[in-house]
Amino acid sequence: MTRVVSIGECMIELSGREGVTWRQGYAGDTLNTLWYLRALSAPSTETDYVSAFGDDPFSHEQIAFLRANGIGVAASPTIPGKAPGLYAITLDAHGERSFTYWRQNAAARCLADDYDALAESLSGAGLIYLSGITLAILDERSRDDLLSIIETARARDTVVAFDPNYRPRLWADPGHARTVMRGGYAAASIVLPTFDDEQALFGDANPMETIERIRHHGPGEIVVKSGGAEALVAVDMAVTPVAPPQAIEPLDTTGAGDSFNGAYLAARLARKSPQDAALFAHSVAGMVIRHHGALMPMQKLADIRP
Repeated sequence: MTRVVSIGECMIELSGREGVTWRQGYAGDTLNTLWYLRALSAPSTETDYVSAFGDDPFSHEQIAFLRANGIGVAASPTIPGKAPGLYAITLDAHGERSFTYWRQNAAARCLADDYDALAESLSGAGLIYLSGITLAILDERSRDDLLSIIETARARDTVVAFDPNYRPRLWADPGHARTVMRGGYAAASIVLPTFDDEQALFGDANPMETIERIRHHGPGEIVVKSGGAEALVAVDMAVTPVAPPQAIEPLDTTGAGDSFNGAYLAARLARKSPQDAALFAHSVAGMVIRHHGALMPMQKLADIRP
């Protein structure tokens, strides 16, 4: 049995606005990825979302929501007086998103405060997933502790997957973000960047340049996403372009890259080749962008498991 752990921040999501009425859900980049990985993996796969939660009613509801969908929380701590972060999504006429956040005092920022609890949560995982947002919300000591635990797990043959997912507003300055992202690349065996993010942070001219730059940090498997265009799949020194099976007009692009990551990792856990996994991931992302909100119902995905 494989155990998968995703680390990060689960927020309250407000979406689907109609007048003054919003639809409430739960989301966050690493949760979204775990959601799709859970939906597309064998029932025997154990999944845990590692974060920190408040002691408020919304946090209790979050945990209940996760458990109702087959996702545990391992040894994630409860932080008295804290609550979840909140964000609202607005869409333009083309389905492109803009976000407003309220997350500065979120419980998830304390997810690595208890070293022993975090180590316990990650112990025995076959796959650990994290993102640049995971690293951005932590202070320096907590970030170093998290990467230390992950490096220990990697030395014991745990697969570590990392999506840099650069969000400028979470970083004091780009130079600091670049330094931290390099640490994420070095800790990972699989890196799943989006070209636009990498270009914004590092000035890469094209996706191939992104691959060459990340390769120097050691990961043997890199998949560069480019929205609805082809992905570049790099394994060791071989690079293969993998295009989506068809062009799709998006209804809502929320969670597109996260669903690609979850589907890709689910396919890799099912022993599909990286190229086949990327094609499958394109197909899943194409379904997701025809659905409102970050999390597509799991039952709609059960029949297409790789």
